[in-house]
Amino acid sequence: MKRIVINGNHPLTGEVTISGAKNSVVALIPATILADDIVTLDGVPAISDVDSLIDIMEMMGATIQREGETLIIDPRGVKNMPMPVGKINSLRASYYFYGALLGRFGQAVVGLPGGCDLGPRPIDLHLKAFEAMGAKMALDGSSMSLSTDGNPIAGATIYLDIASVGATINIMLAAAKAKGRTVIENAAREPEIIDVATLLNNMGAHIRGAGTNVIIIEGVETLKGTRHQVIPDRIEAGTYIALAAAVGHGVTIHNVLYEHLEGFIAKLEEMGVRMTVSEDSIFVEKQTDLKAVTIKTAPYPGFATDLQQPITPLLLRAHGRGTIVDTIYEKRVNHVPELARMNGNIQMSGTQVVFQGPSDLKGAEVKATDLRAGAALVIAGLMAEGRTEITNIEFILRGYSNIIDKLRKLGADISLLDN
Repeated sequence: MKRIVINGNHPLTGEVTISGAKNSVVALIPATILADDIVTLDGVPAISDVDSLIDIMEMMGATIQREGETLIIDPRGVKNMPMPVGKINSLRASYYFYGALLGRFGQAVVGLPGGCDLGPRPIDLHLKAFEAMGAKMALDGSSMSLSTDGNPIAGATIYLDIASVGATINIMLAAAKAKGRTVIENAAREPEIIDVATLLNNMGAHIRGAGTNVIIIEGVETLKGTRHQVIPDRIEAGTYIALAAAVGHGVTIHNVLYEHLEGFIAKLEEMGVRMTVSEDSIFVEKQTDLKAVTIKTAPYPGFATDLQQPITPLLLRAHGRGTIVDTIYEKRVNHVPELARMNGNIQMSGTQVVFQGPSDLKGAEVKATDLRAGAALVIAGLMAEGRTEITNIEFILRGYSNIIDKLRKLGADISLLDN
């Protein structure tokens, strides 16, 4: 069993560079299926979700070269075939194959998505949209079949009951080569949506409005190859900023887009975190006298649900009582009992997380229950006195590129053990 072992309470200093966005690249890779020629992606993070997507694409007939952070994808050999259930079930983002395969072949058979257990995350918004675009669906055991019965998928006007990132991107993928115009109303506005739209437009798609709540896609017959730079991962950036504020003695985080983190940074400034924001980097000073705050997650550009857990250990350094409410995922509180096991004064009260600081964290054996909870435990382990052992770390490796090496370069005493 893989586990991460941390000997904590070592001050961290130096520089770290943020990798490409996980939540972009897991959609960008399936999007290349729509191209008629080679697509090159630069800035691809070294995470296990990317490894799984590469395996799936190669099983489908794509030819892929990996050169450091660059993926060279030739999708011309991709065949319309049922997706391998095992790999698909390990990924939440596997649902992007629905949109990409419908756009290219007019049909798709894909295993139901997996990923972190954060409570109900139904894909009904995706399926209703595909149905409005002319697809018929059938559930067969652990797979969903979608088909347009030999007809091109058709444009449609689609109103999303919830501003879902996944549904917004999936509809864009299906609509890029659809017959006619597709309008997405109440679309999500996250930067990753703009990133996917930029790739598709560089391939020859006609997409307007990405980043607003109305996106218009004029379908085209063909999409060409291109080269695309993945945006920086705003969640990884926020995680390292929180980590630097919690246990750093001067840390510079490079490859950061401030405008993607305004809600998060505003909350840190409310706490009293001292930092200097430059064009594409943020320097975080050694912190003193932080104060407790109340956090309520919201869709972009609000405070990101993915950063609620990574900021929690930092909150345990702050003076006073505060609360956290996650309005997006009801089960995004599984880090709370683990932090309490590390002597954190934190508990759940109804739908709220309540904490009282400051807490002197102690090393303990803890378990990562999802990706961002795992990040929270890594930060807590770096803050804690003594030895922390984190199990179930496959979640962490799904989303944080080279996390062990990056932290060691900052001075952390951290190891990845395989037994």
